[in-house]
Amino acid sequence: MSIEQAVAALRRGEIVGVPTDTLYGLATDPFREDALNAIFELKGRPTNKPLAILVASLEQGMTIAELSDRALDLADLHWPGALTLVLPRLPSAPKWLGHAGRRTVGLRCPDHPVALELLETYGPLAVTSANLAGNESVLNDLDARDLFGDAVSVYLEGKAKGGQASTIIDLTEPSPLVLRDGPVRDV
Repeated sequence: MSIEQAVAALRRGEIVGVPTDTLYGLATDPFREDALNAIFELKGRPTNKPLAILVASLEQGMTIAELSDRALDLADLHWPGALTLVLPRLPSAPKWLGHAGRRTVGLRCPDHPVALELLETYGPLAVTSANLAGNESVLNDLDARDLFGDAVSVYLEGKAKGGQASTIIDLTEPSPLVLRDGPVRDV
């Protein structure tokens, strides 16, 4: 399948499969609440466990979240890469993005050419690992297709390079807090 087919599906509010540098992912338009709900339903994922927003650049990220000097430094060091930054969500961003109660959102810029091309073409995407909630994540489009079949509209070809979920660091607290250990250790 092509980037153009993925973009068309995203515009319709559908779910697409995309390889990233960490795991193979399921992606949808974060600005469509119905599309986000579809991913939660497909995976059986609790809605109180927010999806990360993948961006192609700092500029895209700045349309969704407030990036502190610390966030900018970490992004400069580790983006594109396997570091998700939990940041204050901008008031202009939809209230359903990220953690509703805390008004935070997790941002990441992936280091994978297919994911970056899709993000540069379409814009920010809500992305989660391709798995059923609580089960092991898949690493490529073929295994994702076996798992989800036609429930995912487009599967972009490719394999995740890393095989491990991203490091998540919360920068909304007085001191940075690692929420999930991952490939990035020097945060």
